[in-house]
Amino acid sequence: MKEYLHISSDVKKALEDGKPVVALESTIISHGMPYPQNVETALRVEEIIRSNGAVPATIGIIKGKLIAGLTSEEIDYMGKTSGIAKVSRRDIPYIVASEKDGATTVASTMIIAEMAGIKVFATGGIGGVHRGAETTMDISADLEELSQTNVAVVCAGAKSILDIGLTLEYLETKGVPVLGYNTAELPAFYTRKSGFSVDYNMDSPKMIADLLRVKWDLDLNGGVVVANPIPEEFSMDESFITGIIEKAVVEANEKGIKGKDTTPFLLAKIKEITGGDSLAANIELVYNNAKLAAQIAVELAK
Repeated sequence: MKEYLHISSDVKKALEDGKPVVALESTIISHGMPYPQNVETALRVEEIIRSNGAVPATIGIIKGKLIAGLTSEEIDYMGKTSGIAKVSRRDIPYIVASEKDGATTVASTMIIAEMAGIKVFATGGIGGVHRGAETTMDISADLEELSQTNVAVVCAGAKSILDIGLTLEYLETKGVPVLGYNTAELPAFYTRKSGFSVDYNMDSPKMIADLLRVKWDLDLNGGVVVANPIPEEFSMDESFITGIIEKAVVEANEKGIKGKDTTPFLLAKIKEITGGDSLAANIELVYNNAKLAAQIAVELAK
């Protein structure tokens, strides 16, 4: 493993000392927003985690090396370099063997976090079952990873471009607990409501950390979804965003956009139609998730 995995010195020391660490993905840097806003956002997320008592570990692949704890210079490189591959589980062997650069998705970030010994991961929203999956079989690798990798994923629920009902059914089948932080309803990324219930409403980071500890102490392998609603002041109107998404889905189908190209297309279309409001909401919910993830990691480390 040492041949492929590099853990930064501050992350390594924190792990050795039993200090709280929070993993972060790099797809949001390389594919989520333009430069330099992407880098500024990534560095701000790291600051939020530090201010809440944990050590950030932004994860990515540079020249075939799996890195847990990108430096600020490496984050800048990921943000301004074009053509960096979007990497999920299936892509890791090729990217590493070819000594290429890769931005990690939820699934690949979970894999590398577990390799490094990091138990808590903050992201925007998880992937899931896409609309029309009963015919396309388009299901995100994030869900399969959640079923087998021991990392808690703090997110603003499932992206509202997905079929949220089927996403929850899939997670139930795989035995993945879906926890709501001070909510009984799963948030839908840009909005605080989805019409679907979480498994358990948890009212503190300690409650969540206690559940994680028990789950893994009992060798019940797999991750946990911690759904953290976007702050009220940044939430978008549910009917407005739903209408935009439905139009964007129709356009994607007409253009034959499928697979891993679907999500970037839909998010870009939503940003275009909302005049950038969706991107602003995306950034704020990531900040909010980083704070909660750090608080959970602190409790888990006690």
